[in-house]
Amino acid sequence: MFSKILIANRGEIAVRVIRACREMGIPTVAVYSEADRGALHVRMADEAYAIGPAPSRESYLVIEKLIDVALRSRADAVHPGYGFLAENSSFAKACVDAGVTFIGPSPESIALMGSKVESRRTVSQYGVEMVPGTLDPVASEEEALRIASSIGYPVMIKASAGGGGKGLRFVKSEPEMSSALRNTRSEALSAFGDDTVYIEKFVERPRHIEIQVLADLHGNAVYLGERECTIQRRHQKVIEECPSPLVDAEMRARMGDAALRVVKAANYHNAGTVEFLVDRDRRFYFLEMNTRLQVEHPVTEMVTGIDLVKQQIRIAAGEKLSFLQQDVVLRGSAIECRIYAEDPENNFFPSPGKIHFLRTPAGPGIRDDSGVYEGWTVPIDYDPLISKLAAWGATRDEALERMKRALREYRVEGIKTNISFFSEILEHPNFKRGEMDTGFIERWLESRDPESRISGVEQDLAVLAAALHYAQQSAPILQAGKPTESPWKTSGRIRSLRRR
Repeated sequence: MFSKILIANRGEIAVRVIRACREMGIPTVAVYSEADRGALHVRMADEAYAIGPAPSRESYLVIEKLIDVALRSRADAVHPGYGFLAENSSFAKACVDAGVTFIGPSPESIALMGSKVESRRTVSQYGVEMVPGTLDPVASEEEALRIASSIGYPVMIKASAGGGGKGLRFVKSEPEMSSALRNTRSEALSAFGDDTVYIEKFVERPRHIEIQVLADLHGNAVYLGERECTIQRRHQKVIEECPSPLVDAEMRARMGDAALRVVKAANYHNAGTVEFLVDRDRRFYFLEMNTRLQVEHPVTEMVTGIDLVKQQIRIAAGEKLSFLQQDVVLRGSAIECRIYAEDPENNFFPSPGKIHFLRTPAGPGIRDDSGVYEGWTVPIDYDPLISKLAAWGATRDEALERMKRALREYRVEGIKTNISFFSEILEHPNFKRGEMDTGFIERWLESRDPESRISGVEQDLAVLAAALHYAQQSAPILQAGKPTESPWKTSGRIRSLRRR
């Protein structure tokens, strides 16, 4: 087993990994930017090292700095969490080259599954059904028009290196193709440094269901049931459930078998998630594989009783899985809500700032994976997720009632959150019946308030406006004729946020 683990991340996922390590008796090393000097994960770790300014491109995304900390702290393993460099094959390879174990899959598996085009081509050879579309990159507008015509409109243009809802365009008809192709490539190049795109048939009103897998270095692999991730806003999951109200035992077995074929195709080990789109006839299609721990992993842990982070560490250390597929039993139901520092009554604008009061829910069946505390200032520099609230019940109805109760108990003052937003969704008759698709929230928001819809450009402008407001609110205050913070530092931060 490892003697020390560096966590190359921040926030609630860093806290989650630290807790697992502590239970296993493994010391931990945290890294932090200037904005995170007083963060909870820094306080909880056994050691902590500064790695640079607030912008992630100058701190959490700098591979050389992370490897340097791993070597200086004598950590013999690195856990990447999710986001940042978790699915970066270059980071995984840098760890290997430095003699530090990467707690995740091999660099080759990450690279293969990180390319949507390559992964589709590889997985197709193992008999896994996929949404009709291209197995090769689209080379030109003429080719795109020909492909779309052959599979039928509407279609989706997708970035091969895409993720997080970026690099996607819906194309309803031929006249829209030119601008959609151009804009998708431009966004993909900006976000991922790769403008490769492919085309898929648009699946109308699909559900998004994923299978959690674990695979060790000895050829053993299991699936741990499914998660319903259909409730999304702007292609980002906000509510997740385990198990899915749509999936029965027979369908679960077929999806699990398909997921294990993907594992084999990718020569995959460690924890991973195989994502599927499910149409209205309950046919499922391979979408992609996430080569890391998922944000929504707590619901699987609550229903299976299996600690995924500990399993990740044991697999990376060379241990065999200690259980077989028949040992995996789903007990009850769990649901998770992602609590964000944002204002749902103001188009979900970011709401950074100081948390003046915090009361987290507790009681039977409740779990809150949080990376904040009372008195902490939520920075504008990172994803606004502050915690993941999960509720377990013997039945889905009990889990929902516990979640509603927990949301009523949850109090955060000083910043806005989306807690009230979840309370409304959980009361929706269709959600209660488990009737949903990926357009659920957009239709609900439109019917609730036609003015509440917001475009991607408007969202980016909202983030910029919030950043500038936050920076200006942090300007130096005169006390006894002296500023509490140097003017050059404040103005520099504002210039940085403007560039951002």
